[in-house]
Amino acid sequence: MFGLKKINLCTYSFFRVSSFFSNPFPSFLPEGAALLVSLIGKSVIHQFHFQKPVHCVCFSPDGRKFVITKDNVALMYHAPGKKREFNAFVLDKTYYGPYDETTCIDWTDDSKCFAVGSKDMSTWVFGAERWVNLIYYSLGGHKDAIVACFFEENSLDLYTISQDGALCVWQCDTDLDGLKLRPPKDRAEDKNESVKDLGEEFIEEPTGEEIHGKATTNEQERREKYTCHSSSHCFFDVFSLAYRYFFNKEGDFNNLTSAAYHKKTHLLVTGFASGIFHLHELPEFNLIHSLSISDQRIATISINCTGDWIAFGCSGLGQLLVWEWQSESYVLKQQGHFNSMVSLAYSPDGQYLVTGGDDGKVKVWNTGSSFCFVTFTEHTSSISAVTFTSTGYVILSASLDGTVRAFDLHRYRNFRTFTSPRPAQFSCLAVDSSGEIISAGSQDSFDVFVWSMQSGRLLDVLSGHEGPISSLCFNPMKSILASASWDKTVRLWDMFDSWRTKETLTLNSDVLVVAFRPDGNELAVAALDGQITFWDHENAVQMGSIEGRHDLQMGRKELDKITAKQAAKSKSFTTLCYSADGQSILAGGLSKFVCIYHVKEQILMKKFEISCNLSLDAMEEYLDRRKMTEFGSMALIDDGAGDEDGVAIALPGVKRGDMSSRHFKPEIRVTCLRFSPTGRSWAATTTEGLLIYSLDSGLIFDPFELDIDITPSSVRKVLSQKEYTMAIVMAFRLNEKKLIQEVIETVPFDIVCSSLPELYVEKVLEFLASAFETSHHLEFYLTWAQRLLMLHGQKLKTRSGKLLPVIQFLQKSIQRHFEDVSKLCEWNRYNIKYALAISQQRGMKRPAETSVSEEELEDSNSDYLMEEATTHS
Repeated sequence: MFGLKKINLCTYSFFRVSSFFSNPFPSFLPEGAALLVSLIGKSVIHQFHFQKPVHCVCFSPDGRKFVITKDNVALMYHAPGKKREFNAFVLDKTYYGPYDETTCIDWTDDSKCFAVGSKDMSTWVFGAERWVNLIYYSLGGHKDAIVACFFEENSLDLYTISQDGALCVWQCDTDLDGLKLRPPKDRAEDKNESVKDLGEEFIEEPTGEEIHGKATTNEQERREKYTCHSSSHCFFDVFSLAYRYFFNKEGDFNNLTSAAYHKKTHLLVTGFASGIFHLHELPEFNLIHSLSISDQRIATISINCTGDWIAFGCSGLGQLLVWEWQSESYVLKQQGHFNSMVSLAYSPDGQYLVTGGDDGKVKVWNTGSSFCFVTFTEHTSSISAVTFTSTGYVILSASLDGTVRAFDLHRYRNFRTFTSPRPAQFSCLAVDSSGEIISAGSQDSFDVFVWSMQSGRLLDVLSGHEGPISSLCFNPMKSILASASWDKTVRLWDMFDSWRTKETLTLNSDVLVVAFRPDGNELAVAALDGQITFWDHENAVQMGSIEGRHDLQMGRKELDKITAKQAAKSKSFTTLCYSADGQSILAGGLSKFVCIYHVKEQILMKKFEISCNLSLDAMEEYLDRRKMTEFGSMALIDDGAGDEDGVAIALPGVKRGDMSSRHFKPEIRVTCLRFSPTGRSWAATTTEGLLIYSLDSGLIFDPFELDIDITPSSVRKVLSQKEYTMAIVMAFRLNEKKLIQEVIETVPFDIVCSSLPELYVEKVLEFLASAFETSHHLEFYLTWAQRLLMLHGQKLKTRSGKLLPVIQFLQKSIQRHFEDVSKLCEWNRYNIKYALAISQQRGMKRPAETSVSEEELEDSNSDYLMEEATTHS
């Protein structure tokens, strides 16, 4: 839920739905801020600030309390329940003990005690309640920082793991049932007597108790302190070191970085800085597996509830791996771009996204699941541009390695490679609406190369620009190619008559990007001076301009010696994209903001702040006086080695993990923007990763021509009178999705489709497209869509430009169901054939009259699966 962000617009209202392999928890909140989120209602219930960065948080197994650690302190809070409370976070106790930062937390199964690990090489065991025979206990025995600590199942026995690869097994001579609660009468005693009896362990405060632990108590003092004077028996909660094991002896370069323990199966998983992970069985410490998933440090490990799957996360690569250890196979393997994402493109139906990065990889993502399902690694240098063809099954990518490659999404292979006569670095790419003509611009030879997709041959080389080609774009409706260059011109080329330039548009500054409106009647141009100009390219007439330099609000870099306001004067937009209906345009650049403008009115409608992460450079607009010294800004002084969470760049010849690695802060920027063809979302490649903003939030009341007489009760009254057309019109004017669904599923479509007003046909189609995402009535809504398109198709065709996003949204929803049903059919056909083959091998002969042909099998299976799809899709 930390990746969600809602933005309200005057015209658009987008909801940030995903952030693909950027930071796991984007810093939309300051350090120390906490959110209590309802996963059912998808809303923030409570906000709280812990004042300082929180290292870890852990709920008790019974769900009544949770512990957070900050600095060297552990705070235990009462967990909020289902009832309304004045304050959701109520502090119960504060535990002091470690002398350095805390690193990990683990609870016992009955929620009576918890353990806290620290960087001071000690582990502290605290009681969640005021036990007579356990207040606190300090465990040493390690020579490096504690990485993880785990209680054994239904026991106080403890495992502690340190960064140097040492495992200590601690045995406790007291069971969990042996812990004795302090009698109520002791709690009513005078505070001074309590402090006198217990030293400085309990200091009561109005906001909760404080427990101060001391690690220097000798055994005699400990025994006296833990003696129960109200009973004839004495309880000594003593931990003893039973075993000490070592994972590796290869030196510091292979430090242990993370660990996870499954109590029921006694499975311990440990990850190392070299990308190796070990699986051990405790307490015997038997090695099960020792494998490597990458050459980067494993940042986090998690085991599922059954202990079958293990999830690994590598922050350096943005890698997520789910491993089934018993069969030694991958369940899921995800990895983002190692370096920055540079470009992206939507598929024609909006179901997939393709991205290209500086690491030379081309990745295809599913917008519904947020997963990358294929990665192409054929390029040997940075990707500069990617795009889909009109069919949606071919991806084209241009790279600085001098090639343009075509990838097939049916067979997942590179089936075509386009090159130039002389080596050239391609900086931009475009494909025409038919998918037959490919063009790429060079940044060193100043030429535009044109190839044929069918034959792979070079058709023409368009010369005329006097500077590097910065952007290419085909007119969606005509065979016109627009090329932008740093020579302050935009040239329009006719592909049917490519030996001459159709038109040349001259600007006052270097041109960075061009974009055609979806109907092809307007051209938007962004230049280095920060202006966005709009052109009637048929007549070479400028229609308007937007001064967007001040809207960027470029932040101040740490090493800048000028203010952010002065620095913004030299900034400009580097990426443009029209909305699906052509009424608005998105613009972004080297800034933390994405601007959306109304094209006709030429005004700023909304600014999207893509990040609040202050760990990125160019985020702050003003100079922080706290970072100023008598010698100047602290950023201008040598930063030293930096912390371990930075981006490490090893010096030449230095081995992995050497202490001489350097760190830097990546700069916030937006490299590419694209609107979905469905008009429901747009995506951006940024320093934070791939971000998608969507209209599908489901939390917006947006009525249409609403009257005071239109209410849910009046709609149902009209529906009961069998005035179906009027009921549908009234439901759409009220625009409540549940009411519309109730009306649509009640009326007979045979009668309504022919009498439905033309204005509401578009709204019904849009509702059907969204209903396909959640409803199980697949065949019912398919019949509605077919009948509407058959009866109103000719009228809709006259407004195809405006209705195209709705039709593509409908196509995307139907295509997703088609793929799901197809996979189910193929799987069932395989199972039936397998069962028949097994029966034949066992000698079970079927009578001739009962034999089933493959055609009959396919027909019966298809009928069965259509019934299954309508009920379970």
